[in-house]
Amino acid sequence: MTVVDDRIEMADTSDERTLDMMFEWLEPTPEGFKVEIAEGNIYMSPRRGTHWQISLDLVEQLRAGYPRRRLMSDVRIDFPGRLNGFASDVVALADGATPDAKGHWRYQDVEFVAEVISKDTAANDYGSKKATYATAGVPVYLIADPYTGTWHLHTIPKDDEYRSVLSLDSGTPVDLTGTVVGLTLETGDFPSD
Repeated sequence: MTVVDDRIEMADTSDERTLDMMFEWLEPTPEGFKVEIAEGNIYMSPRRGTHWQISLDLVEQLRAGYPRRRLMSDVRIDFPGRLNGFASDVVALADGATPDAKGHWRYQDVEFVAEVISKDTAANDYGSKKATYATAGVPVYLIADPYTGTWHLHTIPKDDEYRSVLSLDSGTPVDLTGTVVGLTLETGDFPSD
């Protein structure tokens, strides 16, 4: 509070949070945990071996079409909507992608996202994150679910949904040759929980 002339000016007491502020509150993140913010809610989940094996398998296969510098895992990318800072399991970036002034990758450069389901955050991957990826125009969104032994491919984003959805059992290849990714991903080695 400040007194100016005979008026009292109140200090800014705004409760407007920012993603940067929220991530700063969470530093340092405990080893072995992943932190994301979805719609202003903080999610911290432990990394599991099954989860990592599927993510690594996808990264290794994507290397056939993407150089290493265009593949990310668990790296913060801010997406449209209210306070969405995701650390997606696997991201493939477009050719020419560069970080913004803060050093963050831009959601507009994301061509492919894969999320591997965790019990505690499955509702996000199937719900709000899927809608956010569609809103952001991410052309290809793949969900790998080690609990059900299935994968779910989402393409053709429009507004906050994907117009094309294909769900099949793990072991069946994911044909992305008709998408910007241009590859077929094998799922036969995906472990299950």
